Amino acid sequence: MKNHIIEDVESESIAEELGITKGDALVSVNGRPIADVFDYRYFLQESYVELLVEKSGGEQLLYEIEKDEYEDIGLTFQKGLMSEVKRCSNRCLFCFVDQLPKNMRSPLYFKDDDARLSFLRGNYVTLTNMSERDFSRLLFYRLSPLNISVHAIDPDLRRFMLGNKKAGELENYLRRVSDAGIDMNFQVVLCKGVNDGKNLDKTIEVLSRYMPNANSLSIVPVGLTRWRGELFPLEPFTKRDCFYIIEQINGWRKIFLEKFGSAFVFAADEFYVKTQTPIPPYEYYGDFPQIENGVGMMASFARELDDALKKSKPSRKAKHVSLVTGMAAFDFIASQCDKIVKKYPAVKISPYAVENHVFGKEITVSGLLTARDITRRLAGEDIGEVTLLPRNAMRESDLTFLDDVTLDELSASIKSRAVAVDVNGAEFLRAIIKDDYTNKS
Repeated sequence: MKNHIIEDVESESIAEELGITKGDALVSVNGRPIADVFDYRYFLQESYVELLVEKSGGEQLLYEIEKDEYEDIGLTFQKGLMSEVKRCSNRCLFCFVDQLPKNMRSPLYFKDDDARLSFLRGNYVTLTNMSERDFSRLLFYRLSPLNISVHAIDPDLRRFMLGNKKAGELENYLRRVSDAGIDMNFQVVLCKGVNDGKNLDKTIEVLSRYMPNANSLSIVPVGLTRWRGELFPLEPFTKRDCFYIIEQINGWRKIFLEKFGSAFVFAADEFYVKTQTPIPPYEYYGDFPQIENGVGMMASFARELDDALKKSKPSRKAKHVSLVTGMAAFDFIASQCDKIVKKYPAVKISPYAVENHVFGKEITVSGLLTARDITRRLAGEDIGEVTLLPRNAMRESDLTFLDDVTLDELSASIKSRAVAVDVNGAEFLRAIIKDDYTNKS
């Protein structure tokens, strides 16, 4: 196994006291080579640790460390996982990466399917791109919760959808994960005429058998860009389709609530937006287990804003703030702005819905907006001195949009102070009424 280059040493840490420095390389812990960050954290739990480190000149030094159990020693590494991210070998018929236009940020074209990122970052994984050794390590380290992309429980259908012969072995993995006491969250990307209808019923019913280790299941509509080309033909769901899907999911929820006291399955907010019906109340989503998957995001936002408004102090200070959102959330965001204006009548809020020309009109979420579409939409508008933009449309590390334009560059283009705002009701209010604006990535 390769040595692991140390990226940084925390100030006043054990490692700094020992003289370990940036650029040194970790060789082993307690005489064992380190495959990844989970090996490192596991071996580092002990109160006595032997660390073999190779200095930049090639000399290897053995450090004997006595510390509190579970105490960290203050090292970070060049690679967060301390290994390469596992690449996805699936050929999913709905894969969003395959639908990307050219000239986007290069990392966007990399497909990962790494169960370790499920634990560390909340990514969803198919479990088709791992060896038996990888899976055994997952069970050994009890990486819980595990977020699993299911899409279909029927083996043949799942093999077809994922383009991978191994995809039909899912239930074998689920049983082993459940037997190990590891919690699971599931995701189904719903494709019209493929895994919906009776196939969706079967998937929901079978996955519910893994409760209580099965925490939740989200049903999200497939995202279709205008760049599908010769890919498998898929159609967007109609308004009528979405009504049926919501009724189908709510029928299962009723069964699960009566049987288990848990709703288990949730429809993504997009289904409600497309039917133009009110989103469910805050209580509908329980502890919001799938909010990062676009499930309950609007209900949570509205509650956060209401709570923040109750605590905020009225002000008569006049100002003009513009904000940008995707087509899907525009009516909802506009209604939330109305709440703010009622308490702050001197504040003018101008919301703008941005149509997605880069990906196509079927892509309506704010997280996939590009700088060029935002610039096009705001051209010629009186947007004022400050314009708020959804932070989830940018890379967190440097606030760069999908088309490789930075927030500062966009700000110069639209001639307004561009400010990144989290998808959070309280932060939204604060961004509108505050006087000082800074962007922190």
